[in-house]
Amino acid sequence: MEPRIQYAQTADGVSIAFWTLGEGTPFVHMSPVPLSHIEREWQMRELRRWYERLAEKRMLVRYDVRGFGLSERDVSDYSLEALAGDLEAVVDRLGLERFDLCTYFHLGPIAIAYAARHPERVSHLILWCAFARGSDYYQSPQTQALGSLRDKDWQVYTEALAHSFLGWSEGQRARRFAALWREAATQESMQAFVRASSQYDVTSHLPQVKSPTLVLHRRKLGFMDVDMARGLASQIPEARLALLEGESGAPYLGDTEAVLTAIDEFLGEGEEAREAGPPEAGAFRTVLFTDVEGSTALTQRLGDAQARQVLREHERMVREALKAHGGSEVKTLGDGFMTSFSSATRALESAIAMQRAFAEHNQSAAEPIRVRVGLNAGEPIAEEEDLYGTAVNLAARICGHAEAGQILASNVVQELAAGKGFVFADQGEASLKGFEKPVRLYEVRWAT
Repeated sequence: MEPRIQYAQTADGVSIAFWTLGEGTPFVHMSPVPLSHIEREWQMRELRRWYERLAEKRMLVRYDVRGFGLSERDVSDYSLEALAGDLEAVVDRLGLERFDLCTYFHLGPIAIAYAARHPERVSHLILWCAFARGSDYYQSPQTQALGSLRDKDWQVYTEALAHSFLGWSEGQRARRFAALWREAATQESMQAFVRASSQYDVTSHLPQVKSPTLVLHRRKLGFMDVDMARGLASQIPEARLALLEGESGAPYLGDTEAVLTAIDEFLGEGEEAREAGPPEAGAFRTVLFTDVEGSTALTQRLGDAQARQVLREHERMVREALKAHGGSEVKTLGDGFMTSFSSATRALESAIAMQRAFAEHNQSAAEPIRVRVGLNAGEPIAEEEDLYGTAVNLAARICGHAEAGQILASNVVQELAAGKGFVFADQGEASLKGFEKPVRLYEVRWAT
């Protein structure tokens, strides 16, 4: 059934067309200009399949930005603030307190600025072939060549843009998309939007983005170099970068399943965490910390971007081990994690899985990842999805006391896991900062 088109009103009085599809966690999908016509898109098989697939597990929200598609066309303000107001109008109209946000290309700066300003509302941020600064995008030779057509011949421009966007091997399909774009926009609205978006610059917002972020990019995309995606991911704290095969700028063409899998896995981690919820106050938990040895020196040696790639591998392997053994990610700490388990056995199994994954990675990696792991168990205080108290502080100190590649556990964890098949080596008592009495520590043997 075709979604019902509705309208929201912005603060400056512009009508924004939108529809919703499916049920569940809201997923707001921003479409690239000029490909934004929520009625015509649904009539195109490729886009309809894409939207239906996204809506299988969540409530999909699609809207046309001002000046395009079914939204109000008679507008002149395409500033970053104005387009952020379009997004705000739709989510407020639907009463969405918290939602996942997905954006493309030119609208990347809008989503980045909104996520930085409203971390309480954006659960996850997905950036497909996006950029933070308009001048970076518009300076590429291919984009400049297309720009000369835009101002001279509107039909030739849309045809060339469609082939560039979808892939030069596309024939009839590119012509169909070009026709859609001519219906979704006018030459004048596109010119006005380009003038405004070329001035977008949200690089100062990147370090302020607190939402978990996934940066997706196709390796052979002709008009946007992959280094732009790497740079974007390196400047957003804890962002993940997924480089996919193919040349199409459309996620719903080419290896679509790889794109959907990356999105589902990324959002699935958050959904599992939401279902599990924060630990109950006073609940007995095993707290596990990780810490990458020499991360500061790594950054100085490799530079921010390459060091970030190495640390991202650490994050990926830790999260995989957590997922496999029922652990909860409490928070990231720059070059480490604070995690929580309802079972000491699962926590130890996860710690061993992590160290084995790092050891396997290091056999062939140019930059090895050496990680300390520390565990303690107790009844931490749960507050605002975080954990506090002596049990947590001791776990952190134990992690700091460990050597690279080592798992150290408190005597509490060792006693809880007695008889479960783990191999512990008594390390004796250690004096840890902030604790009056020495603490008996055990090394968990994981290599065999």
